[in-house]
Amino acid sequence: MKKLSARRRHPLAAVVVLLFALAATGGLYAVFAPADKAQADTTAQSLAITEGKKLFAVGCATCHGMSGQGSSDGPSLIGVGAAAVDFQVGTGRMPAQQPGVQIPEKKVIYSQSEIDQLAGYIASLGAGPSIPTSSQYSPSGADIAKGGDLFRSNCAQCHNFQGKGGALTDGKTAPTLDGVSAKHIFEAMQTGPQSMPAFPDTTMPEKQKQDIIAYVHTVAGDNAKSPGGLSLGGLGPVSEGLFAWIFGMGAMIALAIWVAAHTAKAKKS
Repeated sequence: MKKLSARRRHPLAAVVVLLFALAATGGLYAVFAPADKAQADTTAQSLAITEGKKLFAVGCATCHGMSGQGSSDGPSLIGVGAAAVDFQVGTGRMPAQQPGVQIPEKKVIYSQSEIDQLAGYIASLGAGPSIPTSSQYSPSGADIAKGGDLFRSNCAQCHNFQGKGGALTDGKTAPTLDGVSAKHIFEAMQTGPQSMPAFPDTTMPEKQKQDIIAYVHTVAGDNAKSPGGLSLGGLGPVSEGLFAWIFGMGAMIALAIWVAAHTAKAKKS
């Protein structure tokens, strides 16, 4: 009994027990794990990356380099993540027709499966924001009023109060948000395309992004609502004040002149 007790108190006893537990856990996992499914998923992912690399070589490597390292005509794509690819290619901005201060939105030339393959290849070059799921960007149940406050604090300086867009410096513009999907708005906030700053989850949590998306879909696009009446182009209080001064004050001045003229005429007669 004394010998057994001494062995239990040996300094290496805990290490031996830990190694035995790890070996037993690994053995059980090897026996019961769905190896076929895991292998199939790995194979499918590898094939997608291979196809994405082929698409990249044809449509993107001219500007971004054969390995995505960048060139004088395009930035490095190492570490930008799959979400940036899904946004840029999914909105038609990439591949670009020609270099410029800002790449405009145009017709999408790739299918969604091809975009996913491109995104998978770029993601394999370096870690970055992944393509969000529908539960991450869905505005269902979001707080529209809070989204409006967040939008006016963080976005209206460039995109205008109702997401109509506006001019920036050096020939750049903030695009209109009319008709932009919830996924692409979320990805733009995550990745910060072109002149836009990035708003990662550490800066702006998913819930706040959903609130902003809900607000944008309320005031911009085909189903936009203008609770205050005529939106006047959605250009904000400056245009509305200018409208009031030009037309409102102009009408009052014209009425005052008309009254004065007729009063003077009546006195003469």
